[in-house]
Amino acid sequence: MTDITLDQQFQDLCGLFNKKDNTSKLIQLRLSKEIMQYGPEGEIKLISILRERLLNDRKLTNYVDGSIYELLLNSEEKSTKLELHNSFPNGVIPLKSNLGIDYTKLQQLLTQKKFQEADSLTQFLLCKLSQITKGHSRSWLYFTDVRYLPVEDLQTIDQLWQIHSMGLFGLSVQRKIWLASNTNWDKFWCKIGWTKDNSTCRYPKEFTWNINAPAGHLPLFNQLRGVQVLAALFEHPAWIE
Repeated sequence: MTDITLDQQFQDLCGLFNKKDNTSKLIQLRLSKEIMQYGPEGEIKLISILRERLLNDRKLTNYVDGSIYELLLNSEEKSTKLELHNSFPNGVIPLKSNLGIDYTKLQQLLTQKKFQEADSLTQFLLCKLSQITKGHSRSWLYFTDVRYLPVEDLQTIDQLWQIHSMGLFGLSVQRKIWLASNTNWDKFWCKIGWTKDNSTCRYPKEFTWNINAPAGHLPLFNQLRGVQVLAALFEHPAWIE
């Protein structure tokens, strides 16, 4: 017989999923972790809520979905892993690409919280997109390349970073902070933790490669080359709602 407390926690979690405020999301994260403690019985319930939200209702994925997916991915139960793979073989974010780029590796690194490796791969992928759209072989971006990057691909990269960082990281997160700083770059660098005592942080040791970092800290871009590439990314049509 199903534990009454488990049923109640599950109902509480379901009841909060339509609420978007941060307090409700934090409660959802706590309830998800508590439900995981029931073992396979709780894990199947969490898979069912992901299925209902993302496959049946087609809700937009948020970082609570990403956190639940990660909890289930780390389960020691073989039956849970199999059920999760059958339902979400490519994760909870559709890995869309206008140019046939495979974002599976980026998804895997982010779910494993290997943020430094994910950051390096992100830079590689952005260059790859530019190489395809502009027909060059450079291993870096010019600001003039950015306008040609496909909306779909930038959104996929951004969503992966957001969903697997509890909403802390991603290009769109950085853009919001930049706008809130009145597009003042010095204020922006300070807010996202790219400067220390008014000096540019040294790569990689002075950057923070976990979710204790300031919001918008990742992915990184080379400040020494100026702000034009990042400004072009922030002005890209991908972020127009």
